[in-house]
Amino acid sequence: MIGSQTFKIESHNFDITSIDALDNHYANNLWPIIYLLNDDIIKVAYVGETTDAINRLKTHLKNNTKNKLKTFRIISSEKFNKSATLDIESLLIKYISGDGQYKLLNGNLGIANHNYYQKKDFYWDVFKGVWDGLRKDGIAKHSLSHIDNSDLFKYSPYKSLTEEQKSGLHLIIDNLLNDNINTTIIEGGAGTGKTILAIFLFKLLRSDNSDFNFRDFGDDEIELKFKIEKLRNKFSKPKIALVVPMSSLRNTLKKVFKNVNNLKASMVIGPAELAKSHYDVVIVDESHRLRRRVNLGAYFGAFDKINAILNLEKFKGNELDWVKLQSSKSVLFYDEGQSIKPSDVLKEDFDKLKLNKETKIEYLQSQFRVKGGNSYVKYIDDLLQCNLDNNHDFYKDKKYELFLFDNIDSFVSEIKLRNDEVGLSRIIAGYSWKWISNKDESLFDIEIDSTKLKWNSTTIDWVNSPNAIDEIGCIHTTQGYDLNYAGVIFGKEISYSKERNEIIIIEENYYDTNGKQSIKNPDKLKDFIINIYKTILLRGIKGTYVYACDKDLRDYLATYILPHQSNTETNESVQLRIENNQFENSVQFFDLQVAAGDFSELQTSEENNWIELPKNIRFSEDYFACKVVGESMNKIIPNNSICLFRKYRGGSRNGRIVLAQSTEIQDNDFGSGYTVKEYYSIKTSDGDSWLHKSITLKPQSTEESFKPIILSEEGLDDFKIIGFFEMVL
Repeated sequence: MIGSQTFKIESHNFDITSIDALDNHYANNLWPIIYLLNDDIIKVAYVGETTDAINRLKTHLKNNTKNKLKTFRIISSEKFNKSATLDIESLLIKYISGDGQYKLLNGNLGIANHNYYQKKDFYWDVFKGVWDGLRKDGIAKHSLSHIDNSDLFKYSPYKSLTEEQKSGLHLIIDNLLNDNINTTIIEGGAGTGKTILAIFLFKLLRSDNSDFNFRDFGDDEIELKFKIEKLRNKFSKPKIALVVPMSSLRNTLKKVFKNVNNLKASMVIGPAELAKSHYDVVIVDESHRLRRRVNLGAYFGAFDKINAILNLEKFKGNELDWVKLQSSKSVLFYDEGQSIKPSDVLKEDFDKLKLNKETKIEYLQSQFRVKGGNSYVKYIDDLLQCNLDNNHDFYKDKKYELFLFDNIDSFVSEIKLRNDEVGLSRIIAGYSWKWISNKDESLFDIEIDSTKLKWNSTTIDWVNSPNAIDEIGCIHTTQGYDLNYAGVIFGKEISYSKERNEIIIIEENYYDTNGKQSIKNPDKLKDFIINIYKTILLRGIKGTYVYACDKDLRDYLATYILPHQSNTETNESVQLRIENNQFENSVQFFDLQVAAGDFSELQTSEENNWIELPKNIRFSEDYFACKVVGESMNKIIPNNSICLFRKYRGGSRNGRIVLAQSTEIQDNDFGSGYTVKEYYSIKTSDGDSWLHKSITLKPQSTEESFKPIILSEEGLDDFKIIGFFEMVL
C-alpha cells in the first residue's frame, strides 16, 4: 500500500520467470488490474488493464516490440472493478503522454470516458494516489495540474472522442476508402474539437491496430474494426502530412508530434512545403487560414514561385489549390467564422469545393472547449450581432465565469490571480494599438487610463512563453490555443451605436495593416473584426473577463454581461548498501540535516557516503541521493525516504519536484536552507533574457498544515536548484 490508499503498486522484471513467480492475489485470481510496461533507458512504456494478468503479460512477452521493455508494474486493489480499471488505464495513458517522459506504444482507440459509481467521489482520488506513486518510482515527473495546462496533454491523440467526433471519424474513413471522394470537409466553430480530431486521425493512420480494442465505439466496434483493416490494406504506409497555416500553432503541434510514438515533428508542415512532394493524405487544420494572393507582404515572392511550380495562374492560385493538387485525399477542418484577414482564402472558394461531387461534408456543433457549452457560444454570437433584446437577462452559468470590468487595473489583476491559481490565463486585445515595442523594448504599446501595457514579445507560441502573463496577445498569437481564463480587451477600433443598435467599426483605430488593406467594403472589415472578437471570446475554458475601451460599447455590454464585483467569494522495499567509499553502481549520498554551507562543498567533501543503486537503475554521473525527512511531501515521498536525484543542468522546472537551496528557505525538516518541494515560478523579461519574478515551492502532503514557500524577487539572490527528484529508492 502507499500511505492510506487502497491500492498497491509493485514492480518486477519483465521476464517469464517473474511472471510465473508473481505473488499477487488479484493478478492470480482474475480480478481487474492495471499494468504498466516500461524501459527506463529507451523511455518507452505501455499501459493496459486486464482480468487475466498472467496470460496478458505472457502474450506481451511474445510481441517483438513490447518484449524489449524491462519492467512491469501491477496496480491492484480490492476496490477495483472493471469500470474503474478501464478509467484509470485511460487516465494513465493520457497523463503519461502529457507528462512527456515516455513514448507510449498504445494505440489511440479505446480511450474510455464513461461514468460509473463513485467515479468522481472516490476513484479520482485513487488515480491521484496512483500518479503520486508513479512519481515516487520515477515513472512520472510532473504534477497533474501542470500537465493539464500543457500542450502535450491538450493536443494528445490519446483522447476519447465525442459522438459527433466519432461520426466525423467514420465519415473520414469511409471517404478515404471511397475512390470517388477526394475531399472531406469537417465544419465546426471554435472549440468544437477540430484539432483534437485532426491529430487523432493522424495518429490512427500512422499506427497499426494491434493495440486498438475499439471498446469506446460500442455497437460500432465490429464495423469500425473492419473499416480500419481495409484502410490498412489501402494505405499500408501512407505518405501523410498535417498542414497548419499559422506558424505559432504549427510549432506547438511539432512539439506534440515529437513526443508521440510513430509521429515526427517533420510531419507537421506549412502550406508552402506542399510544393516539395505529393501526399497520399493531407490533413489541414484551421483551413480557413489558408491564404490567397492578397496582403502577403514578404511572402509574395515565395507564393508566386510555388504557383509557378504547380502550374497555377499567378493571381488566381491559392493555398487551397496547393492542397488539392498535392494530395490524393484531403481532409479539411474548417470554420468560416474564424476567417479574420483579407489574405484568407475566400468563403466562395470553399463553397465551390463543397458543391463538388467528389467532396463530402460533416458538421461538429457541440462545444468542446468552454464549460459554458453551446449556450455560451450562442450568447456571444447574439451579443456581437446585437440580437439580444432589452428584456434578456444577464448570462449566468455556475460552470462558466463571464464578467465585465469597468477598471483596467482590476481587470489585469484578476487575470493574474487566475493565472496564479490555475495557470494559462492570458489577456488578449483587439488590434487597435501600434506595435512599437518590437523595435524599442523600452516603449509601451498600449495605454488605457494610466495603465501601460505591451504587446506580445514573441509571435511563436506566445501563450506558453515565460512573460506572457505580463503582456497582451492578439488574434494571431492565440487563435487555435486553449486558455483557462481569457481576458478580452475590446479596443478603440470597435464601438456601439445606440440609435442603430449595432456594433460599429472605427477603421482609423484598427492597426493591423495586413488585416484591412485591399478591403473597400466597410461591412467586410466589420465581419473580419467581429470574427476576431468572437474567436478570442471563445478561448477561455473556465471563464472570460471583458473590458471595453469605448464607453458606448462598455454601456452596451453592461446590459448583458454581469459586472465584476471586487472581493466577492468565488466559487516492497530495496535494501540499500551505504559505505564510506565508492563501489560499483553507487552514487554519493548526502545527509542534508547536518549539512553546512553550499551544496558544492558537500559534493567535493571526502567524508560523504556512497549508496548502492538498484540493479534496474542505469548509473549516471548526474545522480546523487539524499534522505528526505518529514511529512511535507508524503503523498509522493514518505518520511525518512532515501531518494534519487539528478543534478540540475538547466531546462524547465515548473511542475517538477526539486531539491532547492537558499538562505531564505525555512524548512524545519532540513538544514542550511534546503528543501524538497514541487516547483512553480513566474518569470519576467529583461531584454534578451528571462528573470524570475517569484518562485513557489509547494508541499504535496496529506496534512493541510504544510504551506507553500514563496520566494519573492528580492529573496532569489542565492536561490539555486540542486537537482530534480527522480524516484524513491
